Amino acid sequence: MSISQHFCDAGRWAQTHFGGVPLGDVRRTRRVCTLAAGWARQPGASIPRLGAGSAYAGKAAYHLLGSAAATPDTLQGPHRALVLQQLQQAGTYLLLEDTTQLRWAPATARRAGLGPVGANVSGEQGVLLHSLVAARWPGGGSEPSAATRPPLPLLGLLDQQFYVRQARSAAEKAHPHGGTRSRQGRARESDLWAQSLRAIGSPPSQGRWVVVADRGADIYAHLYQCQQQGLGFVVRAAQDRGLAAAAGGSAATLFAVARAQPSAGQMELPLRARPGQAARLAHLQVSYCPGLALRAPQRPGASAGKGPPVTASVVRVWEPGGKLEWLLLCDDVVLNGPQARERAQQYASRWLMEDFHKALKTGLGAERLQLHTAARLFAAVALLSVVALALVDLREHSRQRPDAPAETAGLSALYLSVLRSQRSRLLQTVREVYYALAGLGGHLGRAGDGPPGWQTLWLGMVHLRYLVEGVELAAQLPREEH
Repeated sequence: MSISQHFCDAGRWAQTHFGGVPLGDVRRTRRVCTLAAGWARQPGASIPRLGAGSAYAGKAAYHLLGSAAATPDTLQGPHRALVLQQLQQAGTYLLLEDTTQLRWAPATARRAGLGPVGANVSGEQGVLLHSLVAARWPGGGSEPSAATRPPLPLLGLLDQQFYVRQARSAAEKAHPHGGTRSRQGRARESDLWAQSLRAIGSPPSQGRWVVVADRGADIYAHLYQCQQQGLGFVVRAAQDRGLAAAAGGSAATLFAVARAQPSAGQMELPLRARPGQAARLAHLQVSYCPGLALRAPQRPGASAGKGPPVTASVVRVWEPGGKLEWLLLCDDVVLNGPQARERAQQYASRWLMEDFHKALKTGLGAERLQLHTAARLFAAVALLSVVALALVDLREHSRQRPDAPAETAGLSALYLSVLRSQRSRLLQTVREVYYALAGLGGHLGRAGDGPPGWQTLWLGMVHLRYLVEGVELAAQLPREEH
């Protein structure tokens, strides 16, 4: 079950993911579902707007978010349990892991419980949000047929951590290397990666869980934790690590070995637009080298190589004459070009985390929340995060089985009927349903426009909800007698 299933029925969707939140009072649990359903119906709406102007509803929401029992772990508990239950089924699953910053502009008074973010020159406060998201990978180990990564059913959040940075003390600033006792005793930001993995345990015997992450995850403790828990990994290398034993000749470092391998094939990858760069199709070469032993780095009290090595393959993806190059550390033995291309496609799926962060910040306005304590902000973000993933999954769902019957698109019979009436079309397939939904969101459907994205689809979903509510209200109006 993907996270966007029943999303058109916001109340039913919220009950599925939050109906079991244990807050000691059934009224509090109902309030959680009301908040989550409200944000599903109106992404980005303020809390007073969710309450339709009701002073009581607004106060009840603020009281709930400020409750000591309403921690992010508690609020997301039933949702995470539902996701973990799905991971017990046979198959391959990607565990997408990433960190983002949430920033709030200065308020009249500083928000209690937040810390410095970025350069901290404007007085912004914030938190590091570290998330672990589960998605189902198709193919059962064989190479997906498409050149780019396949659409993935997003299952939801497995873990989420809020890390508040502490301002450096005067003693740390005065020390030339910052090596004071206070710094050494403080929890490391890099520990977030391994902590998320410890929270989920090990996969079942019939399943494979693959951690997919960017260069921030190239941490020895994180890779070793994957190895200890029986987790796969596809992590972009950031460190030119030493090798416990030279491989591929006399080269003794990871980067040299990876770049010495001949091309094993080609692949194409659509690259999204970035500031100063237009979207384009990159033509890439792929190579691989199995059987590397990554040497443990130096640690306080232990020299380099004292810890156990991490066994990995390295897959290199590069654009001849261009700037793009990925060096991917993979836990399993990569023996041929198709396997190497699949690892590249799995790594490309990490971009779903960027979409998740954008949906959370831009679509749902997490950084526009006017709550004045960290506890309330974190509780609200915990709810918004689940909604944000459902928004992104709308797009993924629209592309998984585009030629399937329209009735499998995930809309209820009433929603599908109203959409057909509004568009004056029969809408026989999933593709036609989602293009019609995107049309309500402003998608023009021209030949060069490409498939609709998650932002257009959720705008269309909001529009469709208003239409359905209008139909339901019209059915309740008394008929005028003539």
